[in-house]
Amino acid sequence: MSVTRIASRYAKSLIDLAIEKDILEPVLSDIKSFKKATENRDLYLLFKSPIVNPSKKLAISDKLFGKSFNELTMAFIRIIIKKNREAYLPDIADQFIAQYKAQKKISTVTLTTAVRMSEELLSKIKQQLVASSVTDDHVEIITKVDPEILGGFIITFDDKLYDSSVAHKLELLRKEFTKNEYVKSF
Repeated sequence: MSVTRIASRYAKSLIDLAIEKDILEPVLSDIKSFKKATENRDLYLLFKSPIVNPSKKLAISDKLFGKSFNELTMAFIRIIIKKNREAYLPDIADQFIAQYKAQKKISTVTLTTAVRMSEELLSKIKQQLVASSVTDDHVEIITKVDPEILGGFIITFDDKLYDSSVAHKLELLRKEFTKNEYVKSF
């Protein structure tokens, strides 16, 4: 079975349980914190390592997260570790967040610009995206700055890409000129 499929099933069970106990938001906060913590390479490798004893992993996760995480989240992490599925925990966190966003109808949009955008312009773009039929009811914008696009912007979400950058338009012009059929070569 694929990692995504396994992680998706565990994430679904945690979401269902959190909804049933009416603590979805605190569990989401815990999962986001866990995901942020596993960005540390050492912690990530600890969970992925088959050499480290599960009891050691339990002790470490209790020490790191035990006091700050919700009891349901900690119980879930403990069960996953006891079942020797801890290597999937970072993937489960990703799937949990994705399923939460799907359930709450939140689209995550990446907006790349050549320079940092003002909050006012960002707000206008967000309103346009929410009003469009291609995004969900709520839009979460992740901004990136890439000076190499020269100007304009690039919007990506789901499997869609809208490239209105100056660099892209210049590339299209270059291609158009290289296949110019009106200039005869000697």
